[in-house]
Amino acid sequence: MSESDDTSNGWKGLLEELESRQARAREMGGADRLERLVYARGKLDARQRIARLFDSGTFTEIGALVGGREVPGDAMVAGFGRIEGRAAVAGAEDFSVLGGSIGRGAMAKRYRLCELAAQERVPLVMMLEGAGHRLTSNLEGGGRMPNDLLALADLSGEVPMVCLVLGASAGHGALAAPLSDFTIMTEAASMFTGGPPLVRAATGEEVSKEELGGPEVCAEIAGTAHNVAADDATAIDEARRYLSYFPQNRDAAPPTRSGPDAGPRRLDEILDLIPANDRRPYPIHRVLEILVDAGSLFEVQPRYGRSLVTALAYLGGRAVAILANDPAVRAGAVDAPAAIKATDFLETVGSFGLPVVFLADNPGVMAGSKSERDGILKWAGKMFKAQRRLRSPKLHVTLRKSFGFGASTMAQNPFDLQTLSLAFPGVTMDAMPAASGGRSAKLDEGTQARVEETQRGGPWGMAGGLTYDDVIDPRELRNALISGLDLLEGRRRRPGDRA
Repeated sequence: MSESDDTSNGWKGLLEELESRQARAREMGGADRLERLVYARGKLDARQRIARLFDSGTFTEIGALVGGREVPGDAMVAGFGRIEGRAAVAGAEDFSVLGGSIGRGAMAKRYRLCELAAQERVPLVMMLEGAGHRLTSNLEGGGRMPNDLLALADLSGEVPMVCLVLGASAGHGALAAPLSDFTIMTEAASMFTGGPPLVRAATGEEVSKEELGGPEVCAEIAGTAHNVAADDATAIDEARRYLSYFPQNRDAAPPTRSGPDAGPRRLDEILDLIPANDRRPYPIHRVLEILVDAGSLFEVQPRYGRSLVTALAYLGGRAVAILANDPAVRAGAVDAPAAIKATDFLETVGSFGLPVVFLADNPGVMAGSKSERDGILKWAGKMFKAQRRLRSPKLHVTLRKSFGFGASTMAQNPFDLQTLSLAFPGVTMDAMPAASGGRSAKLDEGTQARVEETQRGGPWGMAGGLTYDDVIDPRELRNALISGLDLLEGRRRRPGDRA
């Protein structure tokens, strides 16, 4: 039998048909649409986005033939691979095919990704740029089928979930963002429940994509997005970095890493960064940079709730989460956006067992009519509940001041499940600052003087009663926290443990 006869043997036509269909799927919307809708706008196409997310050569596609020749991939590229050597699943909406809209095939692929993430206990990444539900999919017939939004909700707290918004994202597709742990959008992206044409038809309002759901709205005003990146490549790189601080799933231990800056060291610069006078502001970011392992600080949601910093980092080689008041913004007071941000952050990092470092320097929760209308009582209460319910390790440090419920939201209370509770010398702590509190309480002159004197007395009385485990030299902050983290060796995270 000749070689040509052997290779055909009934397979030749089938293999040619397979290759033809695979090639059509790889073409996506075709060269013209890709050039006009993607490349001319400085974007990566769906397959390029997937290629950048996963380690080179590790991606395995699923569902490439969904949608047939007419709708390649049903406007979505999906599959699994490795990110920094660890398994993950991901999907990318393909805007070059019917505007990235979601048909029945794409819905099935989205659900399949969630199913694999839950079953194999690996992270899920979704990359969005699409028009939402495809109205004509109702014409395709069919009955009851799984809904990916249900699956996304079920995944919450089970595996890390990241959403990237890389263009306009509307309706059903955009809902992947609030259902994920971390959402990044590019400067050119926007997301909303319904786009400008739908808003115009429904309400008569004339509004642009940017006014409706651009980065300023989503990242600074509404808090819908956590971070903003310059372009597709930068956003994808940030997603990879974010995942590097988390375990594969809630039952796995948080990651560790070695390096040249994973050991103890004094922070000699800190005395120049933090004024001893608690009325003088200072930015907390530089303090965090010198505190953690070099180059490891990753701020989450920097444009929203700016009086409080939420960040991921490595400290002594361990992945940790950090909450730090920023005295450079409203003296570090906890307002409603800061409390909303903190609650979201604590629930996420707690689900995956990350130790949380609280650095308190605030005059309390924000007072005033605007703050009350913003719901400060509700949101500060939810922040307190989130930190109280943490079952991952907590390490608290009062840097200079911590008053009233502002102290409680930052895990200062005794018996609050801290692994370690520390203070700098000179800290001021009470139900409220003496000056404003005394006027409010109408204290007489002698009582006012005694209250002020007690507050000026620093942490010595509290340390004497073991309200704090110790008072430390600020230059020993990193070393003290690393020592506290060393105590965690006895902890074992059990399957099924919740934050």
